Amino acid sequence: MERNVYLSNTDIETAIKEYLEIIRPAAELVHIETIDVRDSLGRVTAAPVFARISAPNHNAAAMDGIMVVAEKTYRASETTPVDLVQGKDFEYINTGHLMKEPYDAVIMVEDLIDLDKDRVRVTIQAAPWQHVRPIGEDIVAGEMVLPGNHKMRPIDIGAVLNSGVTEVEVFERVRVGIMPTGNEIKDQYDHLEPGETFDTNSWTFQGIIQEWGGAPMRISPVPDEYRTLKDAFLELVKDNHIVVINAGSSAGSMDYTATLIGELGQVVFHGLGIRPGKPTILGVVQGKPVIGVPGYPGSAFLAFEEIVGPVFRLLQRTQIQTLPVVDAVVSRRIVSSLKYREYIRVKVGNVGGKLIATPLPRGAGVTMSLVKADGLLIIPKNSEGFEAGETVPVHLTKDMTAIERTIVSIGSHDLIMDYIASMMEGYHLSSAHVGSMGGVLALSRGEAHIAPIHLLDEGTGEYNTSYIEKYLKNHDIVLVKGVKRQQGFMVKQGNPKGIQTMEDLCRSDVSFVNRQRGSGTRLLTDHLLQKAKIDSSMIRGYDRDMTTHMAVAAAVNGGTADVGIGVYSAAKAMGLDFISIGYEEYDFAIPRIHMESEMIQAFLAVLHSQRFKEILKELGGYEPTV
Repeated sequence: MERNVYLSNTDIETAIKEYLEIIRPAAELVHIETIDVRDSLGRVTAAPVFARISAPNHNAAAMDGIMVVAEKTYRASETTPVDLVQGKDFEYINTGHLMKEPYDAVIMVEDLIDLDKDRVRVTIQAAPWQHVRPIGEDIVAGEMVLPGNHKMRPIDIGAVLNSGVTEVEVFERVRVGIMPTGNEIKDQYDHLEPGETFDTNSWTFQGIIQEWGGAPMRISPVPDEYRTLKDAFLELVKDNHIVVINAGSSAGSMDYTATLIGELGQVVFHGLGIRPGKPTILGVVQGKPVIGVPGYPGSAFLAFEEIVGPVFRLLQRTQIQTLPVVDAVVSRRIVSSLKYREYIRVKVGNVGGKLIATPLPRGAGVTMSLVKADGLLIIPKNSEGFEAGETVPVHLTKDMTAIERTIVSIGSHDLIMDYIASMMEGYHLSSAHVGSMGGVLALSRGEAHIAPIHLLDEGTGEYNTSYIEKYLKNHDIVLVKGVKRQQGFMVKQGNPKGIQTMEDLCRSDVSFVNRQRGSGTRLLTDHLLQKAKIDSSMIRGYDRDMTTHMAVAAAVNGGTADVGIGVYSAAKAMGLDFISIGYEEYDFAIPRIHMESEMIQAFLAVLHSQRFKEILKELGGYEPTV
């Protein structure tokens, strides 16, 4: 089989527009069916629904009271009350009940004076048809209750039933075949061999289709064997309106999706000018849309949203749900290629009336960014990205209510931030891991509620205070004591390279992984190197940096580095050995203006709680300072 190449690098707007025109006839393959309206939730009407009867279908009382002939009350007042006799001048009636001849008005029960069991007195005149719901006040027989191409909501079901209609014509649920592919993809989740990957994308796709109101047909992963792929694919094409092939869309020797679609139909586009998601394939087989989405979760999810979504809506006749767009300030610099339209997931929080967007880790394989994101930042093609502090449009994927209850934390990374976030009931925590100095700068720009920092003053040996005095002297900042945490060398179990000192980092057989510039751990590392009179250029891997302690630990655990400097809890979490360098102070710089807010008080309550102290003990390598 020939190796695939990208056939295009088309702008996504152009690709979607042209593709939808090509596959528009496929909408006619979605049939119409008649169903009980009580089972129609989420279905799309294929024709308008007209009322069979009026609602109400009789003149009905709108209040509890008595029904009267209005004319008999015209002389009623406080000084000239009118007495009415039951059976002759009035009848009692309850809300919703039928008005009888000759009565044409209702007087509320609270406006009556009871004289005896058969007589009442009124002091207020009644107007004709007061407190009466006339026939057809809500719905008139023959009136359109719902238009065609309308997605049924719970309230719609009630309205249709109220109009006397019990059956509606709807489009059948669009069936979407989902075909995960790859020799390494497994759908048994109890064990995973090195080199294997759990099949997660197809289950995500299935959930999305169900949420959209469609009918997913997912099959187990299909191995990268052309004949097997072809047979499974043709079965899905036969039974579904849309087919999604997951993985195999790139240009590798085992990527057969484009070849498969080309043999059995037409490849319309292969390769879009977006990142992640460039290898996406748009094709047509047997008149049906077939979309090949990349295998990495970030790419797959984006392609599903941006390509499969519009195709599904066209066939199902549903409207696009436009995401609200807000202006937000980017909390750190984002660099982008000029070649692609790039999609960045962000966390969003409100700091002093200013929305702050914190970029989440990006990359085609990053799943947790999808889980944590509050919104989507789109970097246009031919743009180099955005600078920290720049205002940008963000497409929200979560409700503003949740965003308004989000603490924006920008600064140093530590595992304890995740634990604090999980314990803050009713509030959220958005953490941007830009290092301690990045947090200090964010506070100076008014872009964070909290900055976790651990900055060593080499002259005094104290942590954090001098940096606040130097860089935030014009801001009223409270330094809240956090924890003491143990820093040290993280190495593989058994310490196979025998690393014990900073001098060992200079050995030719040792590879190092660093933290990013501006982080407290990076400053500590540089301080220890200077103290040992070691030139950083002598260390293999010094310029390779990570944004979190866990990322450093993962690099050591994965064998791409022999050693990194980080906290004990990260080493323990990854099953690494740890050689202690010493304890440092990990504190929280908080603008005084936020200290009394409910969010910050909730944060501090967790920080000072007994349960949090127990968690520190379980994690190891921490000592509470309060």
